[in-house]
Amino acid sequence: MAASPAQAQKKVTVAAELKRLQAAGADPAAISGYRATYTDARARVKKLTGARKVQLGGVITDLEGMAARKQFTASRLPSLFLTLQRNVEWWTTQRLLNAGERVSFTGSELVFQFYPGHGIQIQWLGTFGKLNGYWSGGKRYDVRAGALLDEIKGLSAQRAGGLAWEYLFPFDGQSPPWVSSLAQGTGLQAMARSATRLNRQEDVFPVALAGLSIFTAAPPSGVRIPSGTGAHYLQYSGLPTFKVANGFIQSLVGLYDFANLTGDPTAQSLFEDGDRAARQEIGTFDTGAWSLYSRGAPVTRESDLGYHKLLRDFLKALCSRTTTVEYCAAEQHFTEYLTLPPTLEPLKSTLTARKLGTVRFKLSKISRVTLKITRDGKAVATLTPGVLGYGSKSVAWTAPKKSGDYDVTVTATDLANNTATTTGVITVKKRG
Repeated sequence: MAASPAQAQKKVTVAAELKRLQAAGADPAAISGYRATYTDARARVKKLTGARKVQLGGVITDLEGMAARKQFTASRLPSLFLTLQRNVEWWTTQRLLNAGERVSFTGSELVFQFYPGHGIQIQWLGTFGKLNGYWSGGKRYDVRAGALLDEIKGLSAQRAGGLAWEYLFPFDGQSPPWVSSLAQGTGLQAMARSATRLNRQEDVFPVALAGLSIFTAAPPSGVRIPSGTGAHYLQYSGLPTFKVANGFIQSLVGLYDFANLTGDPTAQSLFEDGDRAARQEIGTFDTGAWSLYSRGAPVTRESDLGYHKLLRDFLKALCSRTTTVEYCAAEQHFTEYLTLPPTLEPLKSTLTARKLGTVRFKLSKISRVTLKITRDGKAVATLTPGVLGYGSKSVAWTAPKKSGDYDVTVTATDLANNTATTTGVITVKKRG
């Protein structure tokens, strides 16, 4: 009897995939080292308990999942097994971490970040940001920048006909490996800047130029989707209908700088494609009182304070480079919104005595909201729905048994601590 698809998949193991790659020509010594790292990790995790066991176990599970999906490639192995080895080192010798905490290791410039359930992972955006920091910090960081460039070059993976720096863990519904326009655009910028300062164009530029490939390819291999007369570059290659404003804008900043530093016509063309789309799109991320973080599935939502400022800063960078009116105007709007109080509009609310109903109002921007209900100056109820997004809002309230009109005071404080208040009337009808 033939094996079921599930049974067949179970037979695709890490060991089997390493054997397959060695037979296909991968370096036997390297494969032997990867096999030893995996065997050691499996033995170490059995001796751990609690959170340490969960985190290292999660990394092993992610690795085994990629093997089962036949996603091992020769170029991907260095980053896969470096990640596994670093997790073995961390969870067997180091302290517990808070979610999102970043760490590094002696002798390495790479930035790792803790993702609960998936251990510590190479944070490519953080790593490229560090390289940019060395560039802006001046020549005193040149040695460290050079070392980081070497690590970055050695951990690129073949993807979409070129090279990419991949994330190797599940995130927001994406299965690994996935890539990000935000990270890779920043990476191309950082590599070109440092290579130019260090006079390493000859060995760095070819690698960085190969990194343009994800901007030419559709998801899930790449990040390019059509938008108007141009192209939108996705922050997450595994989420093809999810547009993130700050990621797209910063990817254009990176492509702009990379094209200028390298003189590469493909990079210039890719920037121009994205620029045409971004000039049309950026206004759709402006609510008139705040910015949207994202549009499309899985969710359209407003920025938190950090992401609002980040988008504003990325737009400022693009405005300064291009003087394009759409970017400059959006940056000005988003700056003004930081001091603009929310606006509130009470809507007619009619409830039935002793029944659950809703108090309705409109809110212009994401805010923390409180409702105080009184009758004849006496407090009746205080409702604290917490942080609400913009638009028409309905807050549940069980009306008291006494019919008549009640006064409601709605107070909203936005994420930048601007406050506004409005009053309205709630009519409570007798039960029929």
